[in-house]
Amino acid sequence: MKHIKTLFAAGLIVLFSASSCKKGFLELAPIAQQNGTNFYKTAEDMKNALTAAYGGLQYGGLYYSSIHIIGDLRSDNTEITNVNAGADQDAVDKFQNLATNSISSTTWSGHYQAIQSTNIVIEKIKTVSMDENLKARYTGEAKFLRALMYFNLVRIFGDVPLVTEVITNPEEGYKYKREAANLVYDQIIADLKDAELSLNYEYTGADIGRATKGAAMSLLGKVYLTQRRWDLASQKLKEVIDQVNLNKYQFLPAYASVFGIANENNRESIFEVQFKKGSGGEGSPFTNQFAPIGSGTAVVSIGNPLGQNIPTADMNNAYETNDLRKAVSMRNSYVLGANTVMHNYVVKYAGVPAASLDSDNNWIVLRYADVLLMYAEALNEIGYVPDGSAFGYLNQIRARAGLANKTSNNPIVALRLADQAAFRLAIEQERRVELAFEGHRWFDLVRTGRALAVLGPLGMQAHHVVFPVPQSQIDINPGVIIQNPLYPN
Repeated sequence: MKHIKTLFAAGLIVLFSASSCKKGFLELAPIAQQNGTNFYKTAEDMKNALTAAYGGLQYGGLYYSSIHIIGDLRSDNTEITNVNAGADQDAVDKFQNLATNSISSTTWSGHYQAIQSTNIVIEKIKTVSMDENLKARYTGEAKFLRALMYFNLVRIFGDVPLVTEVITNPEEGYKYKREAANLVYDQIIADLKDAELSLNYEYTGADIGRATKGAAMSLLGKVYLTQRRWDLASQKLKEVIDQVNLNKYQFLPAYASVFGIANENNRESIFEVQFKKGSGGEGSPFTNQFAPIGSGTAVVSIGNPLGQNIPTADMNNAYETNDLRKAVSMRNSYVLGANTVMHNYVVKYAGVPAASLDSDNNWIVLRYADVLLMYAEALNEIGYVPDGSAFGYLNQIRARAGLANKTSNNPIVALRLADQAAFRLAIEQERRVELAFEGHRWFDLVRTGRALAVLGPLGMQAHHVVFPVPQSQIDINPGVIIQNPLYPN
């Protein structure tokens, strides 16, 4: 079935042809006035511009690599076991990354380039003569994407420049200082509320993969949860859960059915970044990135195995005995020639690439199981209720994994959640194994205030809860863009 993943490349070509390649502050590509004026005239022009904004999700600083580096490698889920996998990634893994580390710079620049694409759609579409419902939907999709990108940025760097207009001249960028995180969150929330009002619950055909109303609601619930606004989080997440009764989403019976190329954009998935191999740079790299260095063709049949996201022994041990999710998520060995090599590696993104770093695997950003666990967490924070509703949602996740229910007075200690604190840790554990290698673990630990307690033994210090601002940004705009505390300038 043809859908939005097949349109990314064309959209990017259109956007870049309407934009200058001159490098400026925030890495925002300014619009060439003549081309920009001539291009954004029709509904088809805006569709192409919006497709280009979706294409920004594929940037190296976003879901192509940065999110799994930050979300998993930074945490206790994965590690670099061979320094040949990359010095900058190894530094992130060991909490030794400085402002000159490329992970900070590519993450910052990639997100702001993508934000520029969304701002173009939001601004330029206002004067286009087209169907008003379609105009509202395109605007809502762009606002969802902008909210997602700012949500990533504010969680990674803390205070960040808040740019909600098109940068047409590099000099304009110098006025943007780092905005307080609470103001960035205000913009994220406003964008998601607007998006929710104008988006559809589902799309068909070529529109499969676009942001939906449920995606906006789910992300807004996660934003509220991050802000510790438990009542608002529970209300919004419950609205998503109620859509299951209307057949908008489904908790699939088998965990394995959620993942794999054949299962993309399924009823449990709420929003995915679309990738397509063999389409001129539209493929995903995960199959090659996550295969152990030295594994030859034993793990990935085409291209180089890069060893960049290797499950830790602690991650391996986090799975309970007989947890059905483990075999879907990771392996402990591979056979090379006549030898069995003991080595952990991720298999959630297994596939046959068209070439090295060119696979079909999508990246799931939001899915229904995540919503269930967030809702259970919010309910528990509002008030612990022995064997109350929060237990039901937690145990729904566990039952699919083949695990026994946890209760408030279970005679088995490992299954007993006698108070609010115990339930918190149970949610943390369940999120770790349910969402393993999907880019959530680091953000969860920071969000709950547990990062230092869990990762301190691995080298984390208190100031590492945010990444260093790229030194290049400080050099471009000294005195305006200020480094995060305790990182050297």
